[in-house]
Amino acid sequence: MSRPTEATATAPRLGITFDRNEWAGAFGDLGTDVPLLIGMALAAGLDGTSVLVMFGLMQIATGLVYRMPMPVQPLKAMAAIVIAQQATAATLYGGGLAIGILMMVLAVTGLLDWLARVVPRSVIRGIQLGLGLQLATVALGQFVQADGVPGYFLAGGAFVIIILLLGNRRMPAALPVVVLGLVYALIFSLDGPQLTRGLGFRLPEVHVPLPADILLGFLVLALPQVPLSLGNSVLATRQLAHDLFPERRLTVRRIGITYALMNLVSPWFGGVPTCHGSGGMAGHFAFGGRTGGSVVIYGALFLGLGLFAGAGFDEVVKAFPLPMLGVILLFEALALMWLVRDTAHDRTGFPIALLVGLLAVGVPYGYVVGLVVGTVLAHLGSRTRLISPDAV
Repeated sequence: MSRPTEATATAPRLGITFDRNEWAGAFGDLGTDVPLLIGMALAAGLDGTSVLVMFGLMQIATGLVYRMPMPVQPLKAMAAIVIAQQATAATLYGGGLAIGILMMVLAVTGLLDWLARVVPRSVIRGIQLGLGLQLATVALGQFVQADGVPGYFLAGGAFVIIILLLGNRRMPAALPVVVLGLVYALIFSLDGPQLTRGLGFRLPEVHVPLPADILLGFLVLALPQVPLSLGNSVLATRQLAHDLFPERRLTVRRIGITYALMNLVSPWFGGVPTCHGSGGMAGHFAFGGRTGGSVVIYGALFLGLGLFAGAGFDEVVKAFPLPMLGVILLFEALALMWLVRDTAHDRTGFPIALLVGLLAVGVPYGYVVGLVVGTVLAHLGSRTRLISPDAV
């Protein structure tokens, strides 16, 4: 993978483009989003049209506002709890509104800016490392193995294609991989009659969250999500945006406000709670996205699918082979983990980044534990260096 400075040297800085590289970059976050959307929709009994339309609209709005590959992703901790505990749709919508309110308060009061000053880069890199490890584990341990022997061959072919074409601006890697996956789905997985029955124009359903749903969603879903959102969705995303697009001067307050607005709107129309994320940005960028065009394209695909095929959502999405999603997700994970390299020559920062990454994946509430422990250790180490004899 190229260094951010090399990658951005010829990248468009302003405006939105829709060339083949933006089309390829549009699929860079597919491996993360699709499984989470499917899992939440099935576990909570969500309306497919509402989920797809609102997810697509949030992508399009974000691409137009930021004019860079700023992703929109389902909230991972919330999704995991909903899938594991079979939470109701009402609780999910309430949790979305609750975390939207909380993030807006943090943004407008300046607490997000304070966190950005206090939390050092080594801790952010550790959070990204931990998330990358988790995504790689899911990719290799679940998705790649999903279809047995045929899936291994399919994943192997996709992996070779990506290795050969990664960074190729003439033939972006994600396009042939997605085409291969669609051909495989059409031949082996897609139920034509059932898909046909699911076609037809539909609009999202209106939903009015009750105060009790918001309170329960806050306690059950929003609180466990907060540490991951602060670490990855806001701080790590801002850091990666600075790495890849240093001229944009993106602030954590702006990220927090758009994060909050998405979750203050989507639940009213049956949309899943969403966030920004460094993994998604790394994925879009790794596969060619350099402007908001990749995110707009990605969102338009979800929007179109929701409006005209939302009733057949389960059949359409599950037809795409999981091993292909696993390979795409794996490269997104590798792009995230690779970012830790800029702490490699820091005698204090590198061990802290590794520790935070291991805590994030290895202990309960690992992201909040890693965030707190890493920040404390970094500041103690900084203070020790200031008073050490060698520093005098």
